[in-house]
Amino acid sequence: MDELRDASLLWTPAGWRGDAGLDVQGPRIAQVLPAEPSWDGGWVLPGIPNLHSHAFQRAMAGLAERQTHPQDSFWTWRETMYRIAARFDPDSLHAVAAQLYAEMLEAGYTTVCEFHYLHHASDGTPYADPAAMSKALIAAARDTGIRLTLLPVLYMTGGFDRRPLSERQRRFGHDLDGFLRLFESLRAIEDDTLRVGVAFHSLRAVPPDAMAAALDALPKGIPLHIHVAEQIGEVQDCLAIRNARPVEWLLDHAPVDAGWTLVHATHLTPGEIAGIAGSGATVAICPTTEANLGDGLFPLRDYLDAGGAWGIGSDSHISVSPVEELRWLEYGQRLHTRHRNIAVSAASSSAGETLLHGTLASGARATGHGVGALVPGAMADWIALDEKAPAFAGARPGDVVDRWLFAGNRNLVREVRVAGETVVTCGRHRDHEAIAVRYRQAVERLLAD
Repeated sequence: MDELRDASLLWTPAGWRGDAGLDVQGPRIAQVLPAEPSWDGGWVLPGIPNLHSHAFQRAMAGLAERQTHPQDSFWTWRETMYRIAARFDPDSLHAVAAQLYAEMLEAGYTTVCEFHYLHHASDGTPYADPAAMSKALIAAARDTGIRLTLLPVLYMTGGFDRRPLSERQRRFGHDLDGFLRLFESLRAIEDDTLRVGVAFHSLRAVPPDAMAAALDALPKGIPLHIHVAEQIGEVQDCLAIRNARPVEWLLDHAPVDAGWTLVHATHLTPGEIAGIAGSGATVAICPTTEANLGDGLFPLRDYLDAGGAWGIGSDSHISVSPVEELRWLEYGQRLHTRHRNIAVSAASSSAGETLLHGTLASGARATGHGVGALVPGAMADWIALDEKAPAFAGARPGDVVDRWLFAGNRNLVREVRVAGETVVTCGRHRDHEAIAVRYRQAVERLLAD
């Protein structure tokens, strides 16, 4: 039996407890135990689920910040992304993903949903093993110790008008039969730390008949993710060709329920907000990427009032920090409304605690793993904050989360465990240096002229 009995505070769905520890049996929590608080044990919280990641984009963070057009947007940023994406192979993807996943663990993410569409060689030719790029991500996750939800992406067309994939998109593409074979081959290697779901890249990349056929063929209950309503241009194109807004169309034509995660869903009408909330689907909000791309602000207050489920993702990884995602989710609303403390609830007047509760509550349904709460039967994934950090001087239980999320820029995560195994100690991943060396070598090759 492995016990955590020395937590000074333990975060539960009801808030902090100072009288509890954990009994861990293998990779899971067996029970919550009575325990005396120990003031050198740290403040222990569930690991944060990261609901949206494109691992390869970690290699281009900071490389799209020069103006290429007077009206730069997602669509011009995408040109830089295509150039970088074309240079990856399984070895470089493994090195970049391992660096990213180690950074996620150090920051407090313990589960990641990898929205993976870099399937083939740069000219679109499948590798000898069609799952080679997927397996590079799985290997990176296993090497670093992060819990992975792999979401192979179905990507078939270049627009709502069903145009063929462009030359730069060919390595993303599958026909439906090939995609289903890939999915089944990956499902065969699932284990306690790996779940395999499916992502539809977007409505513009998956025609209606293909989406319907895929849903008929796929097993029930797997995680389903989709980019939707990220940019105004996407909304306009969907209206022009399908005579409906993207979220409106999806809710009317797909069996959207609690197994679905809608990524971004930035541009919504009141009816769409109510529809998503009523469906039980989760919205994966990615504030730092949405800000970096100039996409817009998610209507958070209206969505919370509708009772909607949501979580966060680091997406393009210009930031790898749940603190920054949650902080800027709140700050964006403050800038828009010119008021403070927007993300609060009837249960708590604390913006930080409301944000933490919300992003943890979506973890299990969006990832397919038993994560997001330190309760019996859940996975033994947790983070311990550094209670001796200056930012926590004089802290009381009621202000710990707010101090963590809204005070300073120092990483306050001291220790991280996944499936009961320690992967971060004193804020540093167990293989920090070796992973960084391989990452530097890979990126130097990727960016070489």
